[in-house]
Amino acid sequence: MTSRLALWLLAPGLLLLALLMGGPVALLALESLKPFVPGSMRPGEGWTLAHYRELLQPAYLFYFWETFRIGLIVSTLSLLLGAPLAFAAVRSPRAGLRKALLALLVGLLVMSLIARLYAVEMAWGSLGPLAPLGALLGIAPRHPRYAEVLVGIGLLHFTLPVVALMLVGTFRALSPRLEEAAASLGATRSDAVVSILLPLAAPGMVSAFLVSLAMCISNFVAPLVLGRGVVVFTTSLMYTRFADIGNYPAGAAIGVTMLILAFLVVYGLSALARRLVPR
Repeated sequence: MTSRLALWLLAPGLLLLALLMGGPVALLALESLKPFVPGSMRPGEGWTLAHYRELLQPAYLFYFWETFRIGLIVSTLSLLLGAPLAFAAVRSPRAGLRKALLALLVGLLVMSLIARLYAVEMAWGSLGPLAPLGALLGIAPRHPRYAEVLVGIGLLHFTLPVVALMLVGTFRALSPRLEEAAASLGATRSDAVVSILLPLAAPGMVSAFLVSLAMCISNFVAPLVLGRGVVVFTTSLMYTRFADIGNYPAGAAIGVTMLILAFLVVYGLSALARRLVPR
């Protein structure tokens, strides 16, 4: 197949993708440059950068920092917990255990997020039976900052099945003969996993981490249900601007800024992973 024919075959899909994905984002970017007219649903005439200058205030920077900080922590936990689950689901010699783990991960994935978040509140909330375990982190269950723990657990319910299932595919693609070859040369099981399996699985683990991060920083429901008004993500700020105040240009500016920051963070982490992971 020539490159020109391949381009023509891809053209309809690329055009549809541009209309469905690029069009709304472009309109959002244009809306963010319009002035806001209080009491009116329509933006004013002309163009302005006032909404972006407003986001440089410390209060807004704090919300961006909180969103990425909690997202990075939860994504790291998802990777640390999801990798052993995926490895056991692929390499365990017990077929029943492999099937049970896969059924558990798929079951968590299809379960309603709202139901899981309220289950987290009932179990880990200040009156829940698991609240004393959360207090091991040094934060009393009734303390306002305990909301971060609840939001983190809620996001973990959301991201862990996705990360583990992505890594199941990664570990399945790696032949177990590599570990057997290392064992035949005298390496222990743990040495084979650390020195051979994990480096080969690193690209898949980085991809799973970035997908988890994107799911966390774009999540709206978990901070709203479990945040107690203390943990506020930028998604909540956007909702307030759009739905409560009707300030569409300011909400659009937050969305465009988050999109740019997410691209920068993902690109930076990908570049760092390429430097650290041996090929």
